Amino acid sequence: MDERQSKVLEILNDHYGEIGSGLNFHNPFELLVATILSAQSTDVRVNMVTPGLFKKFPTPFEMSKVTEEELANEINSIGLYRNKSKSIIKASKMLVEKYNGEVPSERALLQELPGVGRKTANVVLCNAFHIPAFAVDTHVFRVSQRLGFANHKTVEGVEQQLMATIPKELWCDSHHLFIWHGRKICKAQRPLCENCCVKNLCPAADAIDNSK
Repeated sequence: MDERQSKVLEILNDHYGEIGSGLNFHNPFELLVATILSAQSTDVRVNMVTPGLFKKFPTPFEMSKVTEEELANEINSIGLYRNKSKSIIKASKMLVEKYNGEVPSERALLQELPGVGRKTANVVLCNAFHIPAFAVDTHVFRVSQRLGFANHKTVEGVEQQLMATIPKELWCDSHHLFIWHGRKICKAQRPLCENCCVKNLCPAADAIDNSK
């Protein structure tokens, strides 16, 4: 990581470092379910649904016994709720049958669970188990490239570049910094460059300003 990139992370940390994950959870299972629900939805919407959901079905044991229709009714304000209902129930059954209700802390095992891809597994590793990983969502993909931390066309390629560029102990925190900066300032369609705390260090700032 060069001096400019180090300064970018330092400034972003000053602005967003205390926020952490946008999902509310109390244990690995809650985070796993919340992260599955968050695909093509917002953390705000998920956080509105999960308190009641986890009160009714607090562990994989209870969740595995729910019908797809019952769970779908609980989460129907979230996008793709029927598919997510199926995945969450199947994942809960697998947790009960293979892991006695415990969420595994290895990426390969997490990715065997229905509804869990690499990004979701990385989120769980970082936030539930504090194991270094770099989850790349649309915000991380966009912001890391604009800020000159990566330049690959695929999500996995960007992940590999970020892990090669940023020190391992900063992976989880940097993931959150890029997400929050993407949500608040470095938006996909109309980035708010005039309000950006790292505008003077951003390789893409001039090009974005000129395109407006």
